[in-house]
Amino acid sequence: MLENIDTSLIDWSRAQFALTAMYHWIFVPLTLGLAIIMAIMETAYYRTGDEFWKNTAKFWMKLFGINFAVGVATGLILEFEFGTNWSNYSWFVGDIFGAPLAIEGILAFFMEATFIAVMFFGWDKVSKRFHLISTWLTGLGATISAWWILVANAWMQFPVGMEFNPDTARNEMVDFWAVATSPVAVNKFFHTVLSSWVLGAAFAVGVSCWYLLKKRNKKFAISSIKIAAWVGLVGALLAAWTGDGSGYQVSQKQPMKLAAMEGYYEGSEGAGLVAFGILNPDKKTANDGEDPFLFRVEIPKMLSLLAERKMDAFVPGINDLLEGGYTLQDGSKALSAEEKMEKGRKAISAFSAYRAAKAAGNEEEAAVSSQVLKDNVAYFGYGYIKDVNELVPNVPLTFYMFRVMVMLGGYFILFFLAILFLSYKKDLSKMRWLHWVGLCTIPLGYLASQAGWVVAECGRQPWAIQDMLPTGVGISKLSVGSVQTTFFIFLVLFTVMLIAEVGIMLKEIRKGPSFAPAAPSPDVKKEVAGEDSTQA
Repeated sequence: MLENIDTSLIDWSRAQFALTAMYHWIFVPLTLGLAIIMAIMETAYYRTGDEFWKNTAKFWMKLFGINFAVGVATGLILEFEFGTNWSNYSWFVGDIFGAPLAIEGILAFFMEATFIAVMFFGWDKVSKRFHLISTWLTGLGATISAWWILVANAWMQFPVGMEFNPDTARNEMVDFWAVATSPVAVNKFFHTVLSSWVLGAAFAVGVSCWYLLKKRNKKFAISSIKIAAWVGLVGALLAAWTGDGSGYQVSQKQPMKLAAMEGYYEGSEGAGLVAFGILNPDKKTANDGEDPFLFRVEIPKMLSLLAERKMDAFVPGINDLLEGGYTLQDGSKALSAEEKMEKGRKAISAFSAYRAAKAAGNEEEAAVSSQVLKDNVAYFGYGYIKDVNELVPNVPLTFYMFRVMVMLGGYFILFFLAILFLSYKKDLSKMRWLHWVGLCTIPLGYLASQAGWVVAECGRQPWAIQDMLPTGVGISKLSVGSVQTTFFIFLVLFTVMLIAEVGIMLKEIRKGPSFAPAAPSPDVKKEVAGEDSTQA
């Protein structure tokens, strides 16, 4: 039970996992984004036979490879932490959560490892067609890998396809396809991958702008900018569309997260969407009487349209979700947080009674307890909640990070549109202001990507698994000191790895793409041969 767990152990365990996840997510989106860009460039080489495109693709492949290697290292540590720091979580749902991660390791990772070797070392050993296929399959493998990881994450947001087995005290999978194709997983996958295209494109444009700023490799830089900008624009537009779909899924499956994203406490019909606002720092709890905003600008009825696809629909706020009583779509009344907590305590009590009855051989009492458990198991996790305010995520963090993500998404659409317009109408090599804008856009891509994950994960709190398992119940029984020690070890290790990766990439960027001199034409060869014979 939570009262027996040191809250500092929960905080440090969460901090360590967040540290690992955020470092890992520095590398993953660049891998996914550069994969599509370099594959398009090699396709141009395959279709034209122009060595320029081969050498251009090779340059971006170098940066892809450096980033990929470090990303793998951080990803492995992240998966090990489920066993070391989150053993209760792994025991409780390992049968379900482990399946997509196992598929990712067996199928997608081995696919990447196989074809990445051909991509890097097979230029003169396999045919142009086979090499091109290997490059595309490397990117596809990375994308499939992301699919299964995001399926696992989406299941934490919306647990489906499982049943609780009181005999094993575990949730067990009963419908694999419900887990693999849940609407939350589908939206999360497309939104994440497309936003990774945006980051990869921003990186490629920024690096290319550096070459223009240094008056180097003009043809390479402008050609890379055009391809990357098209990838970035397509990714940004589609990411906005899938973001709307993700918002709808959040409203249906995680209404408390939506309320936190909007700083939305009192529900209403025709609810407005906060375009911009400043939260009131004096607002501490849901019912403290403080106004949630110091200042805000709303788009009328837009939140209702986003959440329910109806402009006059009722959208519950944080207070409504805690107090209950409003009408749900099926016509029933929403339970209050206290009622859910009571049902959760009944479920936990019935589970204990069932186990005791089974141990004593009392099948009749076990059957009664089993039925009570089934009737209340949907609220099992609420039984561990002690205060209704624990059910409210960190509103300021979720609210501001959501707006950072959305505003930067709008910026990227405008940025890539401007880049494409100017690249076809003007000489980019002479526009120094644009070169600096391109360089400064690189960190904005990472900021938007990290902000999206902060919203997704912090907005789900206090749940490790939505409504089923609070974060504090899923941790391992460790000493706080050991978690603190490994936190700082990982902090130093990951920082060193990041510095090393950035240093190696900067070295390769300064070195630049390698373009072999063009072969002399037949006429030139004849002239050279004539000169040689005369000299002889």
